[in-house]
Amino acid sequence: MTVDDERDLVTRAKTEPEAFGELYRRYVERIYGYHYRHTSNRADAEDLTSRTFFHALRSMAGYRETRAPFQTWLYRIAHNLLVNWYRDQGNHPTLSLDVDEPVTEVRMAMLQSAALNPETWIATAESRETLRSAIAALPQDRKTLIFLKFFEEMSNAEIAAVLGKPEGAIKALYHRTLIHLRRTMESLNPEDAGSPDRQGAIDAAEVQ
Repeated sequence: MTVDDERDLVTRAKTEPEAFGELYRRYVERIYGYHYRHTSNRADAEDLTSRTFFHALRSMAGYRETRAPFQTWLYRIAHNLLVNWYRDQGNHPTLSLDVDEPVTEVRMAMLQSAALNPETWIATAESRETLRSAIAALPQDRKTLIFLKFFEEMSNAEIAAVLGKPEGAIKALYHRTLIHLRRTMESLNPEDAGSPDRQGAIDAAEVQ
């Protein structure tokens, strides 16, 4: 679906249930994945996904593309519901990277290449597990940033809209997160410390 096709579909979805149903089919698996990675519970993820689309349907008349693309707007709803869920349940935030899709390992490799020396880290299963452990220890806002950046491939501007923060703050947080992941993985794998390629990869990732 092209950008223009989706724009037309979003416009029609304000008055046509069938059009909103098409948007639901387009995004439901991704929104479910977002909630599941944060809750690690299928029932909770299904409930939060249903609530996300119910809220979106109820708010469609007020949606304006000039404020945010539809995808960003939808993820913003999902994010707010998740924050409220954590507060109401008294749960500690988590983030699961265990998703049954081949592209996940490709994107994990992308993250490794951004945070570390790609020649050393991309190909090994052991490094992927090390990276999962390092991400699991991150604060919640950094985990969400990593998810949106590498699994949803959002820009800094889109992530800023989802999280309700300035774009500059997202860029700085992303850079600090990559440095933290690099140092964490160096501590877990000291034999790889000191690679001359690593800081260059960090600098390149910062501008993305």
